[in-house]
Amino acid sequence: MSEPYTYPRKGSIDDPLRIAVLISGSGSGLLSLLKHQQSNQCPHVTKLIISDNVNAGGLHHGGIFEISTAAIPLPRSSDKNQQRTLHENLIHEKLINSKIELIVLSGYMRILTSVFVKKWKGRIINIHPSLLPKYPGAHAHRDALADGAEITGCTVHLVDEGVDTGEIIAQEEVPILEGDTVEKLQERVKRIEHQLYPKVLDDFCS
Repeated sequence: MSEPYTYPRKGSIDDPLRIAVLISGSGSGLLSLLKHQQSNQCPHVTKLIISDNVNAGGLHHGGIFEISTAAIPLPRSSDKNQQRTLHENLIHEKLINSKIELIVLSGYMRILTSVFVKKWKGRIINIHPSLLPKYPGAHAHRDALADGAEITGCTVHLVDEGVDTGEIIAQEEVPILEGDTVEKLQERVKRIEHQLYPKVLDDFCS
């Protein structure tokens, strides 16, 4: 039986919700969020950046914006399940110690285990580059093009125990153009993601 969502408290400008952003790469979505928070009075504030990749370019945004960062790579283990559990325990401990209230996934390329999700369910939010439930998983753009779709987009959703199956919060459409490649489509969808995600977080946190 699926666990119910437990939502975070409502943030305010005077008492913003404490966010941790989880990334795996360049952090372009993270940068858009940080610029949004810097330029607007938001009911949320980024207090921690975590990456599973010690070489993630997005970690340097922490220094620029004076935000704590943590690179937490997978521990060495021959047991893959144990490895994931140990890794997520380290992340969970860091989140608790930093008094984090909401986890924002932004280009985080690891699938979270149901054990971790249950601890934070209703307090993990993700953006996916398709109009869910269409084209879940890691190859949404490829799948949309292969399907001959004329419209795709992006979806902000809560994370549950499945893969891209959580409660949908907001979506925005992006047309697929003649001659589109995965790379071209990815860039156009990414631009919309960077606009949509901060606005949805404003609404979700207030």
